[in-house]
Amino acid sequence: MGMAIKVKMLLAAKEMTISKLAEKIEPKTTAQNIGAKLKRDNLTEKDLQAIAKACGVTFEGNFIFEDGRKI
Repeated sequence: MGMAIKVKMLLAAKEMTISKLAEKIEPKTTAQNIGAKLKRDNLTEKDLQAIAKACGVTFEGNFIFEDGRKI
């Protein structure tokens, strides 16, 4: 599952539109910019951290080995 789908699921769970997200996100951006990144599934870790902060949740990006180690 791509991160764009997860972001859309987060927005649905928070009952938030892309426009509302754009208003809350720092640094400021536009709904068109966020929509384009979601369409291309082209989100950086910095984008994901900003989205998480704007939605009041925590984002963790990890590689997890079979033994539980995380990178």
